[in-house]
Amino acid sequence: MVTLRSSARTLEISKQTKNNENTQPTEESYEQCRIKRIKENMERMEKLGIQSLSFKLKTEFLPRKPTSQRKTPSHSSPLPSSSQPLRRSSRLQNVTPISYSEVRGPRSKDMLEDTIEGLVEEGSKPEIYTEEHEKLLGTCEESWTLFVDGYGTDGKRIYDSVKGKTCHQCRQKTLGYHTHCSTCNLVQGQFCGDCLYMRYGEHVLEVKKNPSWICPPCRGICNCSLCRHAKGWAPTGTLYRKISKLGFKSVAHYLIQTRRALTDSEKEQPVSAKRSLPFEDKEEFYEKKDFLCSDEPGLKKSQSSDSR
Repeated sequence: MVTLRSSARTLEISKQTKNNENTQPTEESYEQCRIKRIKENMERMEKLGIQSLSFKLKTEFLPRKPTSQRKTPSHSSPLPSSSQPLRRSSRLQNVTPISYSEVRGPRSKDMLEDTIEGLVEEGSKPEIYTEEHEKLLGTCEESWTLFVDGYGTDGKRIYDSVKGKTCHQCRQKTLGYHTHCSTCNLVQGQFCGDCLYMRYGEHVLEVKKNPSWICPPCRGICNCSLCRHAKGWAPTGTLYRKISKLGFKSVAHYLIQTRRALTDSEKEQPVSAKRSLPFEDKEEFYEKKDFLCSDEPGLKKSQSSDSR
């Protein structure tokens, strides 16, 4: 009995599913009915005039966009031309107009001296040089090309911690020519070509040919930041370009020639500080090494060869 009932139920379920499949519309038939209904509605609205009325109402109540008029850019100068009269207020009619153009007149000697004195700050101790210091200044016969020796093809300086040598002035371990002092035989006697030329007016190749050359620290005329701090003087900073425009050979020439104490004979007949110094005989020059100051300790890295 149970088997008969179950078989009868399965037959009924199968019949119902077949009827549902026949009665339910497929997806294609539903889409066709929807399109047909939309078409009928549109025809009915067109007969009643509803479609044209809705379009008319939309066009009337839509917000209108403002018509943007492009303005042609005016390239005229904001300042009035010389041909046109100046527009001035009534209270300024009797006042002479102000001229903002820079007028460079001839520079007097006093103005030049004020400019020279203001290049280096004053330190805790007065910076005064003697005639002996001026005689210790070096010179060179050939000119030195800056920023070439020790630089790569890209124009950047080559730093090498293994093969490079440390310059006492800029404290950078770089490649290129470096000096060697016959007196101290220390790192303080090593100067790169750029620092030696800009700071002391000497040529590194000429110095290397001289086996009895004495470095600026041993001569007592070193102007690096460490040596100047040890003496109570302010560092010079990037000074070479400024003093070269004023006519000085190097930073050392500028410092010594502008801060030298005059003797009694020189006070009676003053001489310009920008004079060109003759280079004295080498034997007479190196006989004065008893006057030279002692070594200055300390070496640190810096950013620029002209900043010390």
